[in-house]
Amino acid sequence: MAKSTAPFSGFEFLIAWRYLRARRAEGGVSVMTWISLIGIMLGVAALIITLAVRAGFRAEFVDTILGSNAHVTVYSAQMEVEPGTGIYSNLMSDYAARAERIAAIPGVTRAAPLIRGQVMATWGERANVAEVYGITRENLETIPRVAHSAEAEGDIESFGQGIAMGSELARELGVTVGDTVKLISPNGVKTPFGTSPRVNAYQIVYIFTAGRWDIDRTRIYMPFAEAQSYFNREGGADEIEVMVTDPEEVDDYTLQLLQAGGTGTMLWSWRDASSSFLRALTMEDNVMFVILSVLVLIATMNITSGLIMLVKNKGRDIGILRTMGLTEGAVMRVFFLCGAFTGVIGTALGVGLGVLLALNIDGIMSAVNWISGGGAWDPSIRGIYELPAKLQAYDVGRAVGLALGLSFIVTIFPARRAARLNPVEALRYE
Repeated sequence: MAKSTAPFSGFEFLIAWRYLRARRAEGGVSVMTWISLIGIMLGVAALIITLAVRAGFRAEFVDTILGSNAHVTVYSAQMEVEPGTGIYSNLMSDYAARAERIAAIPGVTRAAPLIRGQVMATWGERANVAEVYGITRENLETIPRVAHSAEAEGDIESFGQGIAMGSELARELGVTVGDTVKLISPNGVKTPFGTSPRVNAYQIVYIFTAGRWDIDRTRIYMPFAEAQSYFNREGGADEIEVMVTDPEEVDDYTLQLLQAGGTGTMLWSWRDASSSFLRALTMEDNVMFVILSVLVLIATMNITSGLIMLVKNKGRDIGILRTMGLTEGAVMRVFFLCGAFTGVIGTALGVGLGVLLALNIDGIMSAVNWISGGGAWDPSIRGIYELPAKLQAYDVGRAVGLALGLSFIVTIFPARRAARLNPVEALRYE
């Protein structure tokens, strides 16, 4: 009579491990084991790398947004008469008082009045469209990606004597610090015969790299008072740029900002500006996880093939073990452990490979970009200059859990088949 033993006893692990080390006559089993192990390793590594790159891309994208743009933009929907023109616009004449009230809100780190306008920037025969932000030097110095740019040129302290320009725009115009560019605004000087374009020349005193190609290619910062004069905004501001301590919780400030802004105040947060892109990233993350999960599943199915072959080759051994007193449960656990060993080892190797490649993804991508002649990564399409990767314990845990779970599940069928093998039938033709 078969004697029951404690589940997963030491001898069960010993037998399972011996079965995995197939002899030469059972080389097919050994090959299938290696194929399963390598397949799981590559599947887990691909899943970890993909999740790390997606997390890094989102983190880099959000960081460049928050590091060079307002967390919340406060503007007025109430029309006011522009001084000296009689023209109605949503220019904020009381911008200083509004900014002071907003800055007093707990959690708000900065409230900076802004002037915004579009111009044509020219130098020699070169020209490009640019977006001008009128801002004070004190407020410009609080924009992380601009004031603390690692590749900055010039002196931000001289901002009052000139303008600051994005590095890509400077490169396209062929200018550097000290050069003078002409800015042409279509809404310039008002005359009895209409409005004529305004053309002013400004010296470049600072060139920054914010890390976002679209920002570096189009943005110019101009001293606030000069921007008021240049864009005919004397005595007013177009909007107030607000920074908060926790941008991820920016919606929590909505009510207080509306109250501090006064009648007619409207808000536009960084989430509003990038919501469609962030939703697309989330959807792509989920789709990529499902696709790569299928790849891991295909890899783990090789475990089933290998175990079925192992059960056929070990039929005599199973019959002997059953006649010696091993229960069906013990036999099932032995072959379950055979598959589990493959899954665990393959997953562990996959985690190591995936983490190693994720930590060096930028160098790998640079090599691929060099080999392909620079076409593998285009900043103008992706918005950032390099491929980032951000390893998160949650993502690694998901990959490990998926691989181990699938490995254990696909092992159950051949293990049950081995357990139900009749010992008499197994030994009859031996």
